[in-house]
Amino acid sequence: MVDRTPISELAAAKINLSLEIRGKRPDGYHELSSLVVFTKLGDHLTVTPADDLSLRIEGPFATSLIDETDNLVLRAARALQAHCRVSHGAALVLEKNLPIASGIGGGSADAAATLRALTRLWQIEILPRDLNALALHLGADVPACLGSQSCRMSGIGEQVEAVDYMPRFSLLLVNPLVPVATREVFARLAAPPVRVAQPPIEVPDFASVTALLAWLHDHGNDLQQPARQTAPVIGEVLSALHEDATCLLARMSGSGATCFGIYADEVEASAAASLLRRRRPGWWVAATSLNQHQ
Repeated sequence: MVDRTPISELAAAKINLSLEIRGKRPDGYHELSSLVVFTKLGDHLTVTPADDLSLRIEGPFATSLIDETDNLVLRAARALQAHCRVSHGAALVLEKNLPIASGIGGGSADAAATLRALTRLWQIEILPRDLNALALHLGADVPACLGSQSCRMSGIGEQVEAVDYMPRFSLLLVNPLVPVATREVFARLAAPPVRVAQPPIEVPDFASVTALLAWLHDHGNDLQQPARQTAPVIGEVLSALHEDATCLLARMSGSGATCFGIYADEVEASAAASLLRRRRPGWWVAATSLNQHQ
Protein backbone atom coordinates (compact mmCIF):
# COMPACT_ATOMS: atom_id res chain seq x y z
CA MET A 1 0.00 0.00 0.00
CA VAL A 2 1.34 3.43 -0.97
CA ASP A 3 2.06 5.72 1.95
CA ARG A 4 -0.05 8.82 1.27
CA THR A 5 1.22 10.78 4.26
CA PRO A 6 1.83 14.38 3.09
CA ILE A 7 5.39 15.69 3.14
CA SER A 8 5.84 19.36 3.95
CA GLU A 9 8.76 21.72 3.47
CA LEU A 10 9.33 25.32 4.52
CA ALA A 11 10.41 27.56 1.66
CA ALA A 12 12.23 29.97 3.93
CA ALA A 13 12.62 33.63 3.05
CA LYS A 14 16.18 34.43 1.92
CA ILE A 15 17.60 37.68 3.29
CA ASN A 16 20.69 39.27 1.74
CA LEU A 17 22.35 40.95 4.71
CA SER A 18 24.91 42.22 2.21
CA LEU A 19 24.97 42.15 -1.59
CA GLU A 20 28.04 43.47 -3.37
CA ILE A 21 28.26 43.47 -7.17
CA ARG A 22 31.86 42.84 -8.25
CA GLY A 23 31.29 43.53 -11.95
CA LYS A 24 29.55 42.46 -15.14
CA ARG A 25 30.85 39.44 -17.04
CA PRO A 26 31.07 39.16 -20.84
CA ASP A 27 28.07 36.79 -20.80
CA GLY A 28 25.91 39.51 -19.24
CA TYR A 29 25.75 38.02 -15.75
CA HIS A 30 27.00 39.91 -12.71
CA GLU A 31 29.61 38.62 -10.29
CA LEU A 32 28.41 39.08 -6.73
CA SER A 33 29.28 38.44 -3.12
CA SER A 34 26.48 38.17 -0.59
CA LEU A 35 26.04 37.21 3.06
CA VAL A 36 22.70 35.43 3.33
CA VAL A 37 20.47 34.18 6.13
CA PHE A 38 17.15 32.33 6.06
CA THR A 39 14.19 32.92 8.34
CA LYS A 40 11.47 30.94 10.08
CA LEU A 41 9.03 32.82 7.87
CA GLY A 42 8.34 31.58 4.36
CA ASP A 43 6.05 29.80 1.96
CA HIS A 44 4.99 26.23 2.73
CA LEU A 45 4.92 23.36 0.24
CA THR A 46 3.02 20.10 0.82
CA VAL A 47 3.26 17.09 -1.52
CA THR A 48 1.32 13.82 -1.66
CA PRO A 49 1.55 10.89 -4.09
CA ALA A 50 -0.49 11.12 -7.29
CA ASP A 51 -0.52 9.71 -10.80
CA ASP A 52 0.29 13.06 -12.42
CA LEU A 53 1.89 16.33 -11.41
CA SER A 54 -0.49 19.05 -10.26
CA LEU A 55 -0.15 22.32 -8.36
CA ARG A 56 -2.65 24.23 -6.24
CA ILE A 57 -1.65 27.63 -4.84
CA GLU A 58 -3.20 28.97 -1.64
CA GLY A 59 -2.34 31.67 0.85
CA PRO A 60 -2.41 35.49 1.02
CA PHE A 61 -0.37 36.00 -2.16
CA ALA A 62 -1.87 33.17 -4.24
CA THR A 63 -3.74 35.53 -6.56
CA SER A 64 -0.43 37.02 -7.71
CA LEU A 65 0.42 33.71 -9.38
CA ILE A 66 -2.93 32.88 -10.97
CA ASP A 67 -1.84 33.94 -14.46
CA GLU A 68 1.59 32.29 -14.24
CA THR A 69 1.53 29.43 -16.74
CA ASP A 70 5.00 28.01 -15.96
CA ASN A 71 5.35 28.18 -12.19
CA LEU A 72 8.86 27.52 -10.87
CA VAL A 73 7.47 24.83 -8.55
CA LEU A 74 6.19 22.77 -11.50
CA ARG A 75 9.40 23.40 -13.44
CA ALA A 76 11.40 22.04 -10.50
CA ALA A 77 9.12 19.00 -10.20
CA ARG A 78 9.36 18.22 -13.91
CA ALA A 79 13.13 18.66 -13.92
CA LEU A 80 13.60 16.23 -11.02
CA GLN A 81 11.09 13.80 -12.51
CA ALA A 82 12.92 13.78 -15.85
CA HIS A 83 16.43 13.61 -14.38
CA CYS A 84 15.61 10.66 -12.13
CA ARG A 85 13.23 8.97 -14.61
CA VAL A 86 10.34 8.97 -12.17
CA SER A 87 7.14 7.63 -13.74
CA HIS A 88 4.63 8.72 -11.11
CA GLY A 89 3.56 12.21 -10.09
CA ALA A 90 2.59 14.23 -7.06
CA ALA A 91 -0.08 16.64 -5.92
CA LEU A 92 1.63 19.83 -4.77
CA VAL A 93 0.05 22.53 -2.65
CA LEU A 94 1.92 25.81 -2.25
CA GLU A 95 0.91 28.17 0.53
CA LYS A 96 2.16 31.52 -0.76
CA ASN A 97 2.90 33.72 2.25
CA LEU A 98 5.68 35.89 0.79
CA PRO A 99 5.12 38.85 -1.57
CA ILE A 100 5.94 38.31 -5.25
CA ALA A 101 9.07 39.86 -6.83
CA SER A 102 10.17 41.12 -3.43
CA GLY A 103 13.89 40.36 -3.17
CA ILE A 104 13.62 37.61 -0.54
CA GLY A 105 13.92 34.59 -2.81
CA GLY A 106 10.30 33.45 -2.75
CA GLY A 107 10.24 31.69 -6.11
CA SER A 108 13.73 30.25 -5.66
CA ALA A 109 12.87 29.01 -2.17
CA ASP A 110 9.70 27.40 -3.53
CA ALA A 111 11.70 25.58 -6.22
CA ALA A 112 14.26 24.39 -3.67
CA ALA A 113 11.51 23.18 -1.32
CA THR A 114 10.01 21.26 -4.25
CA LEU A 115 13.29 19.47 -4.92
CA ARG A 116 13.69 18.58 -1.24
CA ALA A 117 10.09 17.42 -0.79
CA LEU A 118 9.90 15.31 -3.95
CA THR A 119 13.27 13.70 -3.30
CA ARG A 120 11.75 12.44 -0.05
CA LEU A 121 8.35 11.57 -1.49
CA TRP A 122 9.74 9.64 -4.43
CA GLN A 123 12.55 8.15 -2.29
CA ILE A 124 15.14 9.28 -4.80
CA GLU A 125 18.84 8.69 -4.33
CA ILE A 126 20.59 11.56 -6.09
CA LEU A 127 24.10 12.85 -5.61
CA PRO A 128 24.28 16.29 -3.96
CA ARG A 129 26.23 17.68 -6.93
CA ASP A 130 23.51 16.52 -9.33
CA LEU A 131 20.77 18.02 -7.17
CA ASN A 132 22.72 21.28 -7.02
CA ALA A 133 23.11 21.26 -10.80
CA LEU A 134 19.34 20.86 -11.17
CA ALA A 135 18.85 23.71 -8.72
CA LEU A 136 21.22 26.02 -10.60
CA HIS A 137 19.43 25.28 -13.87
CA LEU A 138 16.24 26.61 -12.27
CA GLY A 139 17.87 29.85 -11.05
CA ALA A 140 21.05 31.30 -9.56
CA ASP A 141 19.50 31.60 -6.07
CA VAL A 142 18.07 28.08 -5.93
CA PRO A 143 21.30 26.30 -4.80
CA ALA A 144 21.54 28.54 -1.72
CA CYS A 145 17.84 28.01 -0.99
CA LEU A 146 18.35 24.25 -1.27
CA GLY A 147 20.37 24.30 1.96
CA SER A 148 18.47 27.22 3.52
CA GLN A 149 21.24 27.95 6.00
CA SER A 150 23.44 30.96 6.61
CA CYS A 151 25.93 31.16 3.77
CA ARG A 152 28.10 33.27 1.54
CA MET A 153 27.06 33.38 -2.10
CA SER A 154 29.54 34.27 -4.82
CA GLY A 155 29.99 33.91 -8.58
CA ILE A 156 26.53 34.62 -10.01
CA GLY A 157 25.08 33.13 -6.83
CA GLU A 158 25.82 29.50 -7.61
CA GLN A 159 28.89 29.27 -5.36
CA VAL A 160 27.57 28.64 -1.86
CA GLU A 161 29.74 28.35 1.23
CA ALA A 162 28.11 27.70 4.60
CA VAL A 163 28.71 30.17 7.42
CA ASP A 164 29.25 27.98 10.46
CA TYR A 165 28.10 30.44 13.08
CA MET A 166 25.61 33.29 12.97
CA PRO A 167 24.72 35.16 16.17
CA ARG A 168 21.08 35.23 17.25
CA PHE A 169 18.99 38.22 16.23
CA SER A 170 15.52 38.97 14.94
CA LEU A 171 14.33 40.62 11.76
CA LEU A 172 11.50 42.92 10.77
CA LEU A 173 10.63 42.47 7.10
CA VAL A 174 8.74 45.27 5.37
CA ASN A 175 7.48 45.39 1.79
CA PRO A 176 5.37 48.27 0.39
CA LEU A 177 3.65 45.75 -1.92
CA VAL A 178 5.29 47.25 -4.99
CA PRO A 179 6.88 44.53 -7.16
CA VAL A 180 10.37 45.35 -8.41
CA ALA A 181 11.77 43.68 -11.53
CA THR A 182 15.32 42.47 -10.93
CA ARG A 183 16.23 43.07 -14.58
CA GLU A 184 15.22 46.73 -14.33
CA VAL A 185 17.31 47.25 -11.19
CA PHE A 186 20.40 45.71 -12.78
CA ALA A 187 19.85 47.85 -15.89
CA ARG A 188 20.33 50.93 -13.70
CA LEU A 189 23.52 49.57 -12.13
CA ALA A 190 26.78 50.89 -13.51
CA ALA A 191 28.89 47.79 -12.88
CA PRO A 192 32.45 47.64 -14.25
CA PRO A 193 33.25 44.83 -16.68
CA VAL A 194 35.09 41.79 -15.34
CA ARG A 195 36.95 39.27 -17.47
CA VAL A 196 37.88 36.71 -14.80
CA ALA A 197 36.11 35.41 -11.71
CA GLN A 198 36.58 37.67 -8.70
CA PRO A 199 37.95 36.25 -5.42
CA PRO A 200 35.19 36.00 -2.81
CA ILE A 201 34.97 38.59 -0.06
CA GLU A 202 36.09 37.05 3.21
CA VAL A 203 33.37 36.53 5.80
CA PRO A 204 34.69 36.10 9.35
CA ASP A 205 33.13 34.14 12.20
CA PHE A 206 30.86 36.60 13.97
CA ALA A 207 31.23 36.29 17.72
CA SER A 208 28.33 38.64 18.39
CA VAL A 209 25.66 40.78 16.76
CA THR A 210 27.94 43.76 17.39
CA ALA A 211 30.67 42.12 15.30
CA LEU A 212 28.16 41.33 12.55
CA LEU A 213 26.89 44.92 12.48
CA ALA A 214 30.45 46.24 12.27
CA TRP A 215 31.14 44.00 9.26
CA LEU A 216 27.87 44.96 7.58
CA HIS A 217 28.76 48.64 8.01
CA ASP A 218 31.52 48.06 5.43
CA HIS A 219 29.55 45.66 3.21
CA GLY A 220 26.26 47.03 1.91
CA ASN A 221 23.76 46.28 -0.84
CA ASP A 222 24.89 47.72 -4.17
CA LEU A 223 21.40 47.28 -5.62
CA GLN A 224 19.72 49.46 -3.03
CA GLN A 225 20.28 52.78 -4.79
CA PRO A 226 19.23 51.64 -8.30
CA ALA A 227 16.19 49.91 -6.76
CA ARG A 228 15.20 53.17 -5.03
CA GLN A 229 15.38 54.88 -8.42
CA THR A 230 13.03 52.21 -9.78
CA ALA A 231 10.69 52.30 -6.77
CA PRO A 232 11.16 55.47 -4.65
CA VAL A 233 8.84 54.06 -1.97
CA ILE A 234 11.77 51.89 -0.87
CA GLY A 235 13.26 55.06 0.60
CA GLU A 236 10.10 55.53 2.67
CA VAL A 237 10.38 51.97 4.01
CA LEU A 238 14.01 52.48 5.01
CA SER A 239 13.15 55.78 6.69
CA ALA A 240 10.35 54.11 8.65
CA LEU A 241 12.76 51.45 9.90
CA HIS A 242 15.46 54.00 10.77
CA GLU A 243 12.96 55.97 12.86
CA ASP A 244 12.70 53.09 15.32
CA ALA A 245 15.35 53.50 18.01
CA THR A 246 15.50 49.74 18.64
CA CYS A 247 16.39 48.97 15.00
CA LEU A 248 20.11 48.15 14.86
CA LEU A 249 20.43 48.30 11.07
CA ALA A 250 18.02 48.88 8.19
CA ARG A 251 18.70 47.77 4.63
CA MET A 252 17.08 46.42 1.48
CA SER A 253 17.28 42.70 0.66
CA GLY A 254 18.21 41.46 -2.81
CA SER A 255 16.86 43.67 -5.58
CA GLY A 256 13.93 44.84 -3.42
CA ALA A 257 11.47 46.01 -2.56
CA THR A 258 11.56 44.15 0.77
CA CYS A 259 13.65 45.89 3.41
CA PHE A 260 14.69 44.49 6.75
CA GLY A 261 15.58 45.80 10.16
CA ILE A 262 17.87 43.89 12.51
CA TYR A 263 16.67 43.72 16.12
CA ALA A 264 18.23 42.31 19.27
CA ASP A 265 15.33 39.94 19.96
CA GLU A 266 11.82 38.90 18.98
CA VAL A 267 10.17 41.16 21.57
CA GLU A 268 11.64 44.33 20.05
CA ALA A 269 11.00 43.16 16.47
CA SER A 270 7.37 42.29 17.25
CA ALA A 271 6.77 45.62 18.99
CA ALA A 272 8.19 47.48 16.00
CA ALA A 273 6.02 45.41 13.66
CA SER A 274 2.84 46.26 15.58
CA LEU A 275 3.64 49.97 15.50
CA LEU A 276 4.49 49.98 11.79
CA ARG A 277 1.33 48.05 10.85
CA ARG A 278 -0.75 50.77 12.47
CA ARG A 279 1.16 53.52 10.71
CA ARG A 280 1.34 51.82 7.31
CA PRO A 281 -1.67 49.48 6.97
CA GLY A 282 -1.06 49.07 3.23
CA TRP A 283 2.41 47.55 3.70
CA TRP A 284 3.35 43.93 4.34
CA VAL A 285 5.06 43.80 7.75
CA ALA A 286 6.38 40.63 9.40
CA ALA A 287 8.61 40.02 12.41
CA THR A 288 10.66 36.83 12.31
CA SER A 289 13.95 35.25 13.36
CA LEU A 290 16.54 32.93 11.88
CA ASN A 291 15.85 29.30 11.14
CA GLN A 292 16.36 27.17 14.24
CA HIS A 293 19.00 24.98 12.60
CA GLN A 294 21.25 27.96 11.81
